[in-house]
Amino acid sequence: MNLDYSQFFHMMPEVTLMALLVIVFIVDFVTAHKAPIVLTDEKTGPSPRPWFNPLVCIFMLAHILVNICPTESASVFGEMYVTSPMIGVVKTILAFGTLIVFIQARTWLSRPDSTFKEGEFYMLIISTLLGMNMMVSANHFLLFFLGLEMASVPMACLVAFDKYRHNSAEAGAKFILTATFSSGVMLYGLTFIYADAGSLYFNEVAKNLSATPMTLMGMVFYFSGLGFKISLVPFHFWTADTYQGAPTTITGYLSVVSKGAAAFTLCTILMHVFGALMQQWQYLLGIVIVLSITIANLFAIRQTELKRFMAFSSISQAGYIMLAVMGNSGMGVTALTYYILVYVVANMSVFTIISAIEERNNGVTDMDAYNGLYSTNPKLAFLMTLALFSLGGIPPFAGMFSKFFVFMAALEQGSSWAYLIVFIALINTVISLYYYLLIVKAMYINKSENPLPAFKSDCNTRLALAICTLGVALFGVCSYVYDWIFAAL
Repeated sequence: MNLDYSQFFHMMPEVTLMALLVIVFIVDFVTAHKAPIVLTDEKTGPSPRPWFNPLVCIFMLAHILVNICPTESASVFGEMYVTSPMIGVVKTILAFGTLIVFIQARTWLSRPDSTFKEGEFYMLIISTLLGMNMMVSANHFLLFFLGLEMASVPMACLVAFDKYRHNSAEAGAKFILTATFSSGVMLYGLTFIYADAGSLYFNEVAKNLSATPMTLMGMVFYFSGLGFKISLVPFHFWTADTYQGAPTTITGYLSVVSKGAAAFTLCTILMHVFGALMQQWQYLLGIVIVLSITIANLFAIRQTELKRFMAFSSISQAGYIMLAVMGNSGMGVTALTYYILVYVVANMSVFTIISAIEERNNGVTDMDAYNGLYSTNPKLAFLMTLALFSLGGIPPFAGMFSKFFVFMAALEQGSSWAYLIVFIALINTVISLYYYLLIVKAMYINKSENPLPAFKSDCNTRLALAICTLGVALFGVCSYVYDWIFAAL
């Protein structure tokens, strides 16, 4: 059989990522001998390869620019891989979030105990992004599963990246164990689906599915497996420990890019593959949404460690993201994609500030470290406030618009069940405002005998914060951002 290499032109995001991965590997291999290996807790110093991070960021920016234009719909390699304008938009958003992570990571990677692993960090991140792209473009459950594992296995390595500091090794162990368990549950569910439909192609499964007990069990197991990846309740128990133990940069990446890819994939499969079973999965999804938002909000109020706090915040945000799926419509896909974009900039802004303060506070991320922050570092406090207001849905920031669109998408169905879910979500929005304001209170009102000294952030931190803050301020009021996503339907 002759392989038609022209098919790769429909896989340009993956092709450019593979090229970037090879380039980073070669550059790291050739220049790594210049980087000394020092396993200490010394403060950040000059990097032996100060040009490495800017080079990778430039290549990632080039990857985004090459693939930012929506592509035509196509299916290649036996229709196992599909692409469309909306899939192209999602891949661009994921790459944009990855670029922010690369920019923000430079300070952390300049530490003596991390700088010799800088190349591995970039390669692992790019590998996870490649797996997410394959997962998003899958039209076959086997390719979807391979993409999911391509993203999950390198992510476990990233979570345990700082294995000699804090609880990174423990967090990596918990992540890989839960990822393995969730993958097993998902595969078990796919066997039931294959037994009933006789195929693993999404289109064939959608045609042949019937509401038999075996099919419903397979759908529930599949949903449970992907629920682990998105951190939906009751599949969320790994999240807080993993977020706390992982390096802050990795925590930010895990909370936005990984979650966004899994949420879009679950949305697509529920709507297109299990559309005939909508009446069954809507009730299941509604219960999970209510539990995720409510339980996460209540637990977030009790947190004093900021990374654990943001873990429960991300569980709650996952519930809001999945609200867009309730309507089972094109408007829901648009609202979900827009929510992911806004969530990327708001959450990465918070984690960039957490990382900057952690580096100058002996690795401590307790909320008490933010007491009196406004008196010593007013700019950081102000930017943190903007990001938290966006996450809470306070106008006129982009988070308010993203919540509005997912609420409208859920209500488009018009059932009393959808109205009840949205009403509970609105009540929980008030609760989330309360715990986000706890951080604002700590920064502006709480007093501290030893507040964090004033410091000047490095150029990369300022650039990452500038990008995220512009997104928080403009993505809501500039309608062309939503129009760009809507036009891709």
